[in-house]
Amino acid sequence: MSNIPGKFVIGLTGNIATGKSVVRRMLEHLGAYTIDADALTHRAYAKGAPGYQQVIDKFGKWLLNREGEIDRQKLGNLVFSDAEAMSQLEEIVHPLVRQATEMLIKRATQPVIVIEAIKLLEGDLRKTCDSIWVANAPEVIQVERLMRKRGFTRDQAQERIRAQSAQSAKVNMANMVITNTGSYDELWKQVNEAWKEIIPGAKDALPDTLTIKKPTGELSAQRGKPKHASSIAELVTRLSKGKRKMNVGEVMESFGDKAYMLLQMDGQVVGVAGWQVENLVTRTTDIFLEDNIDVSKALETLVKGVESASGELQSEASLIFAMDNLAAQDAIWQKLGYEKRTPETLGVQAWQEAAEEASPAGSMLYFKQLRQDRVLRPI
Repeated sequence: MSNIPGKFVIGLTGNIATGKSVVRRMLEHLGAYTIDADALTHRAYAKGAPGYQQVIDKFGKWLLNREGEIDRQKLGNLVFSDAEAMSQLEEIVHPLVRQATEMLIKRATQPVIVIEAIKLLEGDLRKTCDSIWVANAPEVIQVERLMRKRGFTRDQAQERIRAQSAQSAKVNMANMVITNTGSYDELWKQVNEAWKEIIPGAKDALPDTLTIKKPTGELSAQRGKPKHASSIAELVTRLSKGKRKMNVGEVMESFGDKAYMLLQMDGQVVGVAGWQVENLVTRTTDIFLEDNIDVSKALETLVKGVESASGELQSEASLIFAMDNLAAQDAIWQKLGYEKRTPETLGVQAWQEAAEEASPAGSMLYFKQLRQDRVLRPI
């Protein structure tokens, strides 16, 4: 048991390409606070973080790049080819990740916590969990996903899968198995049913349908749900003037990666933002607004909605990637506390990497720090 008063902790694991991150995101949509322990591992040895000097002392300065950061590719090449080196790295990193995880759990306001970790069952994080969930998928589907999403050859995909501990062993130790064969509707059903076992009677708070009409009143922001996929698809397609054509299936699939904040006026939807919090960094990549509303008030309401939801997820920083006419609204962004920046000026490795990974072509980056008490902050 977790022994953390008032918290129910789910440990979520599964081998590569089984969809555990999608399951984690779905649980987040349902109201859980979720932690990507593998991402925290990278933070643990970022420049200035507690594990930085320990890793250099153990393996050498040859790991450093021009900016003085530890080169993950060099480190990965070392530890994945040497079991002893991997064990030495884990001895440094795992205690730090557990400390950070426990800090995040204690700070979280949500009663249900999800910790995603590929080596959850092999390490001390398992002791923090009340229930073990395993994402499972047939090997043929794992191979197809790695080939389609990561560009692996069939041989490379099979080699990566078979290099990991047996998936069957994880399944045998699970309290809950989520089978992910590729249907998002079926996956949502499984996750919803499993969620209701933890929180009996749990239901979505929003109505089943959202009507889109001409606005007449006050603006408000509310988080969208997967059951609103058809409304979101229509809204994005129409407000982007066809540049981003989306159907229900594509919206459902995107819910495995991001969330949607809906801008409403008198209960009618007049705008939408697509965003996510990953590795404690908020990334807003899609903002679409009706033409006949006040842009300043609309952005203020929508962005504050995203920031409020991000705060519940303990986000450290907000990155907004503005496109088209929104990219030129410097005065509005400054009023909201955002600065025009480039990724290399952000200072914190996790923030910089988030900006580089998420930046759409042709976008302008606006940045705002949301909290000072960062996890695994420089020492």
